[in-house]
Amino acid sequence: MVDGKYIHGIDKRQIPTCNILGVDVAAINMEWLLEFTKKNMKALSGDYMCVANVHTTVTAYEDDSYKDIQNSGIMAIPDGGPLSSVGQKRGYKKMSRTTGPSYMDTILTMSSENGWRHYFYGSTDETLRKLKAMLEENYSGVQIAGMYSPPFRQLTEDEDKEMISMINETSPDFVWVGLGAPKQERWMSAHQGKVKGLMVGVGAGFDYLAGNLKRAPEWMQRSNLEWLYRLLQDPKRLLSRYVSTNTKFIWHALIRGR
Repeated sequence: MVDGKYIHGIDKRQIPTCNILGVDVAAINMEWLLEFTKKNMKALSGDYMCVANVHTTVTAYEDDSYKDIQNSGIMAIPDGGPLSSVGQKRGYKKMSRTTGPSYMDTILTMSSENGWRHYFYGSTDETLRKLKAMLEENYSGVQIAGMYSPPFRQLTEDEDKEMISMINETSPDFVWVGLGAPKQERWMSAHQGKVKGLMVGVGAGFDYLAGNLKRAPEWMQRSNLEWLYRLLQDPKRLLSRYVSTNTKFIWHALIRGR
């Protein structure tokens, strides 16, 4: 980041934001985001976009270093329905839920006509193989620049430099990062200005496109109930998280107005 207002020549003041628990969540909708992306594609290379939800926002509220990461990319989009609902109550009437998986799906659909290339970083080799097959089947003319499943440990300095070179040699326009929060945001922040392409942390986005997980029906997405659908698919992992972070979000954001 060059300074608090400009990133690679993009004036961040053109991005409307609603501060929720200290995180400057982009007060936008999908139409706005797609137009912004297309207009600024070249300037976005080397930067990153966070996909904000209740979990990441509460985590940022309790961890200043993670809050700085959320606020230091080009923007944090409102993936979680409660974020856009809070934004609308605070006067941002056009703010609506803008999910990472939906953004990725739409960008992939638009890529053939725009010549965009995609790198996928994260998940497992098995999921990446399934993802590659599904991408080639469902997105005509998709350009897969590369895929890499990193080890479940921190890379050494030399390994990290080699990984950066490996990605940059493929000249990607987008680097989709599927490491899960908060790991993916920390990774993107550490590689801001080093990795070519716009980095976007999409969490379970790889699993959705690979067919490992099913997205909620449209009516549940529109009703901000996708969290419930995910909970039913993975209750052991998500139940305690949802109880903790949702309770804190309701108290701090809705009741206290933070």
